Amino acid sequence: MVDIGPFIGQVFVIVLLVVLAIFVIVVLFRAIRIIPQAYAGVVERLGRYQRTLTPGLNLLVPFIDRVLPLVDMREQVVSFPPQPVITEDNLVVSIDTVVYFQVTDARDATYEINNYLGAVEQLTTTTLRNVVGGLNLEQALTSRDEINSRLRLVLDEATGKWGIRVSRVELKAIEPPTSIQDSMEKQMRAERDRRAAILTAEGSKQSQILEAEGRRQAEILRAEGDKQAQILRAEGESAAIESVFRAIHAGNADDKLLAYQYLQTLPKISESSSSKLWIIPSEFTDALKGLSNGFSAGRGTPTPPTAP
Repeated sequence: MVDIGPFIGQVFVIVLLVVLAIFVIVVLFRAIRIIPQAYAGVVERLGRYQRTLTPGLNLLVPFIDRVLPLVDMREQVVSFPPQPVITEDNLVVSIDTVVYFQVTDARDATYEINNYLGAVEQLTTTTLRNVVGGLNLEQALTSRDEINSRLRLVLDEATGKWGIRVSRVELKAIEPPTSIQDSMEKQMRAERDRRAAILTAEGSKQSQILEAEGRRQAEILRAEGDKQAQILRAEGESAAIESVFRAIHAGNADDKLLAYQYLQTLPKISESSSSKLWIIPSEFTDALKGLSNGFSAGRGTPTPPTAP
């Protein structure tokens, strides 16, 4: 018979070595922990906080140390669903908020609060209702920066003991009720129409003022032109009269020539449309007498003596 005792012993030794190797591998695997960058790991030893693992290679005590789920140390952006908020004038508005926060202490974020993300959401909702509840609708729509600052201060102060730093809070949208939106649109439309009417009236007013100013300037220029024309015409007539007067006196004209000039001037006087009535000067009768005496003397008719 074949003795199987040594064979069984060899198999046992091989199995024992394999188990020992597996145990060593498991121990090494449990003793070495690699933490990624921007993450942190909380280590508990026998159920009690022991230390916080930093990014890189870390050594643990196998089967004694336990690493909790890793904590993300990067800044996180969380958009919360719309929340109904009642304003000071008893209007319900729907407000969407966005919170920017960062975990600064993994230990406090793990042990000081059960669910820090849910806690931030609930704290944001209650703080938002407290802040907006003291404002009317118009102030809530126009004071976003003030609301954001007040929310950030309250949240940052409350979450400090949780190892969380709130950097920014933004109101993404403020939705008034539908009826209020319709009223606001009508009000804005009426305001735009009013401004358009004012601008149209102002334009018409300026246009009329400019037209009146233009007509006034035109009338002034026309009157100035007529005035200058009349002055120049009068000066020309005066110069012509003076020239004629000087020529007559320089030529020593007799009564016959003067009577002849009067006769030539009469038709021109009668041609004027405004000359409905004109008076013959006394010099004209004297000139006619002189002219008739001249004709009589030409025919040889004696001139009657003039009374002394």
